[in-house]
Amino acid sequence: MAKGTLRYWAAAKAAAGVHEEPYDAVTLADALAAAARLDGRTPDFGRVVERSSFLVDGTPVGTRPHAAIALPEGGVVEVLPPFAGG
Repeated sequence: MAKGTLRYWAAAKAAAGVHEEPYDAVTLADALAAAARLDGRTPDFGRVVERSSFLVDGTPVGTRPHAAIALPEGGVVEVLPPFAGG
């Protein structure tokens, strides 16, 4: 298990109710599932995260399966919801 930080931006921050929180997980999928189970999380959190993009220590996850993304010790996962604009 690796320990690090999940950092939420914009709508993800609003849905999480915090700007950042720790993770203790092996993969990105594990970390997101654990975050969704935290007390006080609403279904809106899952909907926002489902549509989000992710950076792990600055590297885009892209379309790779989240279960295949190993999280590093001390890493930072940026949760970036879709941004409005044109």
